[in-house]
Amino acid sequence: MAMNHYTPAQAAAITGLPLAAVHKAIDTRIIKPKTTREARNVRRLLSKEQIVYLQLEAEGLRLLPLKARHEVADQIQTSAAIDTIHLGGKGVVLVEVKSARRRVEKELSRLARAEKMAVSNPEILSGTPVYRGTRIPVQLVADMLEQGAGIGEILEGYPSLNKANVELASIYVRAFPRRGRPARRPWAKAGSRNRAGHRLTAAPSRKAT
Repeated sequence: MAMNHYTPAQAAAITGLPLAAVHKAIDTRIIKPKTTREARNVRRLLSKEQIVYLQLEAEGLRLLPLKARHEVADQIQTSAAIDTIHLGGKGVVLVEVKSARRRVEKELSRLARAEKMAVSNPEILSGTPVYRGTRIPVQLVADMLEQGAGIGEILEGYPSLNKANVELASIYVRAFPRRGRPARRPWAKAGSRNRAGHRLTAAPSRKAT
């Protein structure tokens, strides 16, 4: 993750917007990301102020006309400390920016912790991101949460994890999707299940070497 700049996938993970909605905000030039080139790939990187705008979209701002959304995005970009924005004259539409900024700051902190907790090593599960110091795929835990497994159930099967890291699995896999073909998930083919039917022992939890 670039310093103070974030990918569309990270923006979606932070705000809860669908990734397609983030790209639409970019394509309609409501927000104008910084672009960088890596070989043949062009990356679009968003500022924190643009993430704050997208948080407002997630909270309902995208229901407003396009012109009004452009105005909000421009004001946030030019005045990073702005707390409120009045649209259509005083008292017509009041946009609360301060609360959205607080939520973004909280999620950015979670994202930073999620990034630090995972590691990708070609010698461990072919580079699949795993929890640091283990061979437990972060994607596995995110899948289990999505399928309805409770945190206590997951910790019962993987005692080397802790509650905080389990809670960060979902934001990690959404913010850092793997490129190319979908990764094979060998842990999905075998392993015992707990009482709720969730796989808990498909990947070894021993320390990585």
